[in-house]
Amino acid sequence: MPTALITGAGRENSIAAGVAARLSSDGWTVCTSDLDRGDYPCDLSSAHEAQELVGRVSRDHGTIDGLVLSHAHGEESGILDTTADSFDRHMAVNARASLLLVAAFARQIGESGGAIVAFTSDHATGNLPYGASKGALDRIVISAARELGPKGISANVVNPGPIDTGWMDDETRTGLAPHQPLGRMGTPRDIAGVTAFLLSGEGRWISGQLLSADGGFSARY
Repeated sequence: MPTALITGAGRENSIAAGVAARLSSDGWTVCTSDLDRGDYPCDLSSAHEAQELVGRVSRDHGTIDGLVLSHAHGEESGILDTTADSFDRHMAVNARASLLLVAAFARQIGESGGAIVAFTSDHATGNLPYGASKGALDRIVISAARELGPKGISANVVNPGPIDTGWMDDETRTGLAPHQPLGRMGTPRDIAGVTAFLLSGEGRWISGQLLSADGGFSARY
């Protein structure tokens, strides 16, 4: 039975929660982490805690076969009002912690290899530190596909577009609906299916990609 570690799984209706439910139904042993919830509470703004998380999970459950990076710190601000402290915290949680988790995952991987899936976003204007840190995450994961490929590790970034995880109000849904070719908002279940495939043996030939799994939302560009 393969084991997966999913970060950012604190909310019941989050993408991470949807992925956890799908992987569990597929027969995975699923371990979750969040700031103060999940199986393994962890403050990913701390380099020490980020480095230790993979070790704690692997000691308890053996080799981790799948790593899903769904954690994120986000505070809306633009170029003129983003503080240095805010920028640094975004980078620490969204980029640095991801790098440390990917490296720790690779060090403990077994002969059968594994898979990494990280979630990103295009939202940068008016949300600059978040967008910048997600851009850094993209480069880290795509680089991992090349560097860690000889270990049998695939690595991909998924941009899910706007997913209704409880943050949308009626006005937001009404405004976004015309831009969704499939005529509905995406749900965590939609992204869970994509993630499960990328983590599976059948999906590991896909690697080093930034995939838009958004129901056609980005096709308008």
